Amino acid sequence: MANSFNMTDISIIRADYSNPTHARDLVLLMNEYAQDPMGGSEALSEFCQDNLVEKLQNFPTAYSWLAYYQHKPVGLLNAFLGFSTFKCQPLMNIHDVIVQQQARGLGISRQLFEAAEAHARTLDCCKMTLEVLSGNEPAKQAYRAFGYNNYQLDENTGIAEFWQKYLD
Repeated sequence: MANSFNMTDISIIRADYSNPTHARDLVLLMNEYAQDPMGGSEALSEFCQDNLVEKLQNFPTAYSWLAYYQHKPVGLLNAFLGFSTFKCQPLMNIHDVIVQQQARGLGISRQLFEAAEAHARTLDCCKMTLEVLSGNEPAKQAYRAFGYNNYQLDENTGIAEFWQKYLD
């Protein structure tokens, strides 16, 4: 893919959840990501594949950006608004970042991040947040290059950890 690379071959668009093409491409990319070791190595459930876009559409603080390379879906960024009580402003959390293997190295993730950040600025967000697996060195390297770092208030209290508890 990168052999005949031209920046004009890449387009980044904010997904319209009611657009059938965007909906199809979002689920396709999310399912591919879910099957990657960094996404859990398991396909999305049939329920998730059938309902994800509708649930996102009905979630008022959900935002998604799709990346197309030569009109083919190759990247996706999903983000959600949160709120910083310390700054008394909204924040944007990047929840999923997907760039297909064959499209990596073309600057697509940077363009997805730039689109999300530009939108966050229009919403007066004070910061962007994300989670990354400790073993995902390529992603961590990219995120550092984009200006992200571990969350830490004071070096004596340590680096924030991301924990979870399933409610099933």
